[in-house]
Amino acid sequence: MKFLKPISISLVSALLMAGCMVGPKLEKPVVSAEEQFRFDSIAGDSMINLAWWELFDDPQLDTMIYVALEHNQDVLIAMSRIEQAYAVLGVSKADLYPGFGYDISGSYGDPTTAGTGTGAGGMVNITPNVYWELDFWGKVRRSNQAARAEIAASEEALRMVQIGIITAVADGYIQLLDYDKRLEIARRTWATRMESLWIIEQRFEKGIVPEIDLNQAQQQEAIAATAIPYYERSVARTENYLNILLGQNPRMLERGLLDEQQIPPDIPVGIPSELIQRRPDLVQAEQLFYAETARIGVMQAMRFPSFSITAAAGVASSDLSSLLSTDALMYSVGGSILGPIFNWGKNKRRVDIQKEIASQALYRYEQSILNAFREVDDALIDVNTYGREVSSRERQRAAAINAAKLSRARYDGGQTAYLEVLETERSQFNAELETAAAKGYLLSSYIYLYKALGGGWITPAERDVENLD
Repeated sequence: MKFLKPISISLVSALLMAGCMVGPKLEKPVVSAEEQFRFDSIAGDSMINLAWWELFDDPQLDTMIYVALEHNQDVLIAMSRIEQAYAVLGVSKADLYPGFGYDISGSYGDPTTAGTGTGAGGMVNITPNVYWELDFWGKVRRSNQAARAEIAASEEALRMVQIGIITAVADGYIQLLDYDKRLEIARRTWATRMESLWIIEQRFEKGIVPEIDLNQAQQQEAIAATAIPYYERSVARTENYLNILLGQNPRMLERGLLDEQQIPPDIPVGIPSELIQRRPDLVQAEQLFYAETARIGVMQAMRFPSFSITAAAGVASSDLSSLLSTDALMYSVGGSILGPIFNWGKNKRRVDIQKEIASQALYRYEQSILNAFREVDDALIDVNTYGREVSSRERQRAAAINAAKLSRARYDGGQTAYLEVLETERSQFNAELETAAAKGYLLSSYIYLYKALGGGWITPAERDVENLD
């Protein structure tokens, strides 16, 4: 049709014109980093490990983590947000292309009341139309850049949630084993003190020991008995916490023993600059900065005129039988320029606002990097100090057990007062509890080291690059 020719010429011209794009160029932020972490005592490159928790060699822990990654609601929400971000990009990309619509209208009336002398009649209009706002200043393309950065940020947010879930499950599992161990110590200590109390009661009834020995034995039995319900509560609450992470109702969980847990080998953490590329929260913050920077271009484009093309072609007739005839055909092509003249600086202020929003995103990115470096250093010093503390606690426990044994023998032989027995047994009880706690803290410190290094759940492509199984 002839009316399509001017439309085609206009569209081609528009495509040739839509070439410039206002706004700042997206550039990677420059941050300073040290050559090595303060407490990294192992030289060598770091390694991304897809399943670092397997270093603990605990099948129950492995199962819990995979169940959590599959059913945890926070993971599902993060996955949904990625789909939402892709949908937002689709909406933004649609603005690059013409919009097609239609207009169907009809009317009927009796004009005789107006004195025309004609009879009643009607009119039918069917008009397809096209509207296209040209992206001359790059407003839509900048919006697309922002939407793509939001997608990347959402994908990193998912990885961040996955790493957080892995860390929470692993740490909660170690805490559960710690409470199991402390509960076992409390029950064993209570059973021992019940036996001691029975012996003291027998001796008191025979007048061998004074009543003060009986009272002291009763106190120690009650102290041990009190610890049992406390750790029972702790075990149950930790189980409930883990069940929520696993996306299931509270139930008893299968698990191993704290004493069976393997201390992971020391790992080279790499250099700080690698951390910036590996941690998903840092990559997310960087992408959000890109998104806000791209939106500066959107705001700047609003200060300039917008160009649009409209076209319509259709039929109109008062007689339905002739609606599709050539005589009823009609078309129109037009263009418009719409731009601001004077609005008291409102559009300029929009640009200023967006620039400040982008600056805030950059500051958050820089702050995230500082926090990441701090978390790695904290985790490294925790691994180092808790390792030495466990060694000291184990020596303390061995000495306390032997001292309690010797003190009991001395008391039975009449060589010391019962107060010495009570003190050595109290020291043994505390030493055993503190040793179990230190072992749990050491294992947790490795968990948080891997988290601080950005280790955890990586994509299959990254796994192939790292040659991981």
